[in-house]
Amino acid sequence: MENQEGKHKRRVRYSGTHPKAFKEKYKELQPEKYADTVAKVIQKGSTPAGMHRSICVNEILEFLQITPGQTGLDATLGYGGHTLEMLKCLHSEGHLYSLDVDSIELPRTRERLANLGYGPEILTIKHMNFSNIDQVASEAGPFDFILADLGVSSMQIDNPDRGFSFKIEGPLDLRLNPEKGESAAARLKTISQAELQGMLIENADEPYAVEISRAIISAIKKGKDISTTTQLQQIIRDALQFIPEKTRNEAVKKSCQRCFQALRIDVNSEFEVLNEFLEKLPDALAEGGRVAILTFHSGEDRLVKKSFKRFKREGIYREIAPEAIRPSAEECNSNGRARCAKLRWAIKA
Repeated sequence: MENQEGKHKRRVRYSGTHPKAFKEKYKELQPEKYADTVAKVIQKGSTPAGMHRSICVNEILEFLQITPGQTGLDATLGYGGHTLEMLKCLHSEGHLYSLDVDSIELPRTRERLANLGYGPEILTIKHMNFSNIDQVASEAGPFDFILADLGVSSMQIDNPDRGFSFKIEGPLDLRLNPEKGESAAARLKTISQAELQGMLIENADEPYAVEISRAIISAIKKGKDISTTTQLQQIIRDALQFIPEKTRNEAVKKSCQRCFQALRIDVNSEFEVLNEFLEKLPDALAEGGRVAILTFHSGEDRLVKKSFKRFKREGIYREIAPEAIRPSAEECNSNGRARCAKLRWAIKA
């Protein structure tokens, strides 16, 4: 009898001329095999499915001034784009440590970098939240350079199973590490309207926080299920029906973006984690060590700016960025996700 287990299975076909669903984009999800397809997607100003395009790479490398033999830290590994460029600067001399809390993406990035020739002799990857920078610094520091890219990676946003985007149906999760903590759906079941309203204002400057929080809590009290991304999106849309029709769709889109951001920040305790990282950061740097931090919304940028200024006044940092550095117009045009990025840096005394 023929061995059925070894029988070739044909790829599931999608409807239309181009795949739309994340899992159907099999060419983009295999960049090493379909490089031409990936190049075309990037040329159009988009990010291929399952990938992430690193932002402000040139600006970061120009500031860090990495030289062979140094020891550095990428506090937020993600897809590994920044890590890869920093490794190239080391020319196989020195060592780079990289941290990430995402249990799903970390093994993929480790394998990707290993296939490019960057193994444990030059690169150490740890499944660790960057708030624990003191632990890795006690083991491997102090560091000559540190980078922290605080943005959520494109492969996390685009994967509907992660629940980061209101545009696609998926579980309302939003956790960077789905193995820990509670999902956004679980969080909404226990939150009060006042707390939710405050969260939307503090984490995302949501102008319709009152209306949206009232609608969400009312729906939950009525027993309505809010366990998927599109269910939450619909409640936000219904709550904003009072907005004139001419501007409603754009207003709903922006409120959805802000509300999902606020929930993501909350379930991952992002501000608390960042504050802890910033407090421990000076002790992790060597004398004259350099740190660059890339932020993507005003709340993060305010925390970084405040911390850098305080440690500069105290004489701990010798120099800090006078102003935030923004991505070039060229980069913003080729990668829309770069538009809200701000880069700040500091040099330890």
